[in-house]
Amino acid sequence: MSTGSTATGNTKSVIRDIFRHDLPSSIVVFFVALPLCMGIAIASGVPVSSGIITGIIGGIVVGALSGSPMQVSGPAAGLTVIIYGIVSDPSLAVHLAVIVLAAGTLQIFAGILRLGQWFRAVSPAVIQGMLAGIGIIIFSQQCHVMVDDNPRKTPVENILSLPEAVEKGIFPLDTSQHHQAAYVGLLSIAIIIFWRLGVPKKLRVVPAPLVAIVTATIISYVIELPIIKIVLTENMLGAFALPTMDSLKALTDLSVFGAALTIAVVASAETLLCANAVDQLHTGPRTKYDKELFAQGVGNVLCGFFSALPMTGVIVRSSANVEAGARSRASAILHGIWLLVFVWFLTDLLAHVPRASLAAILVFTGYKLVNVNAIKKIYKDSPSEVLVYLATTFSIVYFNLLTGIAIGFGLALLKLVYTFSHLVIKFEDVPDENTTYLHLHGAATFIRLPKLAMALERVPPMRELHVFMEDLDYIDHACLTLLVDWEEQHKATGGTLKMDWSELHPRFARQSLAPAEGSLARRSNGDAPANRPASTDK
Repeated sequence: MSTGSTATGNTKSVIRDIFRHDLPSSIVVFFVALPLCMGIAIASGVPVSSGIITGIIGGIVVGALSGSPMQVSGPAAGLTVIIYGIVSDPSLAVHLAVIVLAAGTLQIFAGILRLGQWFRAVSPAVIQGMLAGIGIIIFSQQCHVMVDDNPRKTPVENILSLPEAVEKGIFPLDTSQHHQAAYVGLLSIAIIIFWRLGVPKKLRVVPAPLVAIVTATIISYVIELPIIKIVLTENMLGAFALPTMDSLKALTDLSVFGAALTIAVVASAETLLCANAVDQLHTGPRTKYDKELFAQGVGNVLCGFFSALPMTGVIVRSSANVEAGARSRASAILHGIWLLVFVWFLTDLLAHVPRASLAAILVFTGYKLVNVNAIKKIYKDSPSEVLVYLATTFSIVYFNLLTGIAIGFGLALLKLVYTFSHLVIKFEDVPDENTTYLHLHGAATFIRLPKLAMALERVPPMRELHVFMEDLDYIDHACLTLLVDWEEQHKATGGTLKMDWSELHPRFARQSLAPAEGSLARRSNGDAPANRPASTDK
């Protein structure tokens, strides 16, 4: 077969795969994305159009440039807290478009400078704490919106006034607006739960949030409930405006630039962590992190031009994309096209959607972000990490997102320093047996080398020293070298050294020791196998 025929055959195969797999999955992702784009916009305090435009750009533009083909981008719950804070501040609200544009520019440069991997270097406890903090804030804020009330100024006030929201939703039992909105919201949550648990798997292809919104919209329309509906701008795509020099000068204000930097950092971290998670859901091409970071930057620059919400890669839409059978980036691109078609021809339908129903979806989303299983896993792996998790969550709720992440990251670093500097040495000398026992617990690093050296100096001459390492988490080359050198000196006094290398080599990476340092390895008395690995560094 000729080269031309082969190319034609490959093209037909690609087109066939798109129609068979990517086209159906793109429709599923569209139905998942539409209510989330609207709900996140409302939670952020901006027009619904801002969220949908972000979804369009995230699908068509970022989908085409993405370094993670299966990932779907759009407005994310993780940025809701930041955007709501900006919108609530009159001095920052007028500069939101420039802030988003600047955040995208920072992401573009980060991608060019190949900083993609660095955004992934965050403790799981900090990430889960961040998600939990965001979840609590969204939950407490949207509970008020779900009863057609206005959220309070701060997350703490929203939490403290939750009983008031419950009271407005339940009492008095009459036809008040709050009471009726609460019924619509609770009905939406009930439908989501039932659709996930009680509906056959084949029907679950239709996303639960979409079913909830359609049902709530039909009910509120048929019986003409006097509750708040979605408010749309007349021209959803008419906000496009190139930035002027005057608007760009706002970036010289530290608060404006700080907001842009916050969005860039949080959006990048959330995107790349999401991409890592998506990689675990499929067997296709792996993520190119720097390329993905660059694509997100381009998308956010365009979002700034269109006065839209900033975007990230989002796990809900991305996992739906993979589960629906997507094979390429065509699915993400097509979902953006469907959003654009919807905006162009079917905008009038959105004016009938109850705001309480969208708020209910976000209440459920906020609840899900507080992942109890993740907390259990963190506790199982390292109980002390739970403190980092709790501190991050509390700080985000009480202060703000950036401060909470900074506190969590700082505590994680302090814990790391403590872990690699904490060494407990139990010294036991038994003269009757002519033996000394040394039990090491913690981490033997160069930071604690003087402590280990002092313990070795206490060993009397001609003693047989047993060093137990089963409780040792880590040992570095400096401490290994100290033991090797000390053994040579101790042998001159007639003493010996025994170490249980079998406890070490399953846990530490291989690292070569010089031939002159191999005397420890030559012992074959059962405690130190002659053919032990030449590595002991983790």
